[in-house]
Amino acid sequence: MPPLPGGAEETVAFARAARELGLRLGELELAVQLGEVRALAVDTVDTVGAVGRRVARAELLRVAAAEGFPGALRARLRVVGTAEGAELMGISPGRFTRLARGGFLTPVRFYINRYRAMVWLYPAAELAAFTEREPALLTGRVPAGLRATLSAGEDQRAARWRGRRVEQLLARTEDPWERAAVWAAVLPPGELDAVVAEAAERAHVRELMPRLAPVPAGGGPAAEVVAAVVTADDPVEIRRCRAALDTCVRDARRARPAPRPAGTAQPPGGEPARLPAARPRGLWHRLLRGRRSAGGRPAAPYRGRKSPSCTTDTSSRPARS
Repeated sequence: MPPLPGGAEETVAFARAARELGLRLGELELAVQLGEVRALAVDTVDTVGAVGRRVARAELLRVAAAEGFPGALRARLRVVGTAEGAELMGISPGRFTRLARGGFLTPVRFYINRYRAMVWLYPAAELAAFTEREPALLTGRVPAGLRATLSAGEDQRAARWRGRRVEQLLARTEDPWERAAVWAAVLPPGELDAVVAEAAERAHVRELMPRLAPVPAGGGPAAEVVAAVVTADDPVEIRRCRAALDTCVRDARRARPAPRPAGTAQPPGGEPARLPAARPRGLWHRLLRGRRSAGGRPAAPYRGRKSPSCTTDTSSRPARS
């Protein structure tokens, strides 16, 4: 849902809101991402961190008045890794990983541990719901379609995380320029230039572009892995994101022109550049040494955006992404 309106409504700082709800700062960030708490963006589409964010007093009262607070809220915010998630579902860690790689389980967070290994985190409530809904996938032989997908080296965890993260950011704004910036944030470098021909529009989109996840300080291999996770690397995903970006920019032009330097003339109704062929896959796919299978994607509990429409939407260590 979009941010609450501002005006004279009493608000509190993000950190204070976390304290009043009895949550850690990372838990409140997750609550906002999952739609449990609505936050106000002060200036622009916010990044993952708490800078520039506030929560309306009325929203704090609403959350605190909900049945079972605070225990029920904490239960919905609990995230687990592979081992704990497998135990929760009553399956082996190996089967849990296969389901996640096949796209049946969608991560909500990730971090790079001290051994530079990727650790995915999943909402415990979603895993419990999946266990009740899909008992046939928890025992016996893995379905043939999933076996073929895994044999081809496919791993959908990063793509599923990106889909969820994009949905979270799109749900926070109805502004078409900000929504265009969300789609641009997922695309590889250079794709924005290919889709948006006008330099002033590209600059405006880049200015609004949100961070999908914090990048480790100092660069190095960990930063490269994070940068790869947040970037679409499959041709199908890239084409879908570029189409959504193109639609949002067209809508944004109709809503209002992008700001441009003084003395620069507005181009006469120019259309975006023609979309070139999809780029090859990126670092994340090379790290996994996988490729997308020729078959269709398996059904999964998380439903991402199925069209490029701009105007229709679509633990343990919760503070890491």
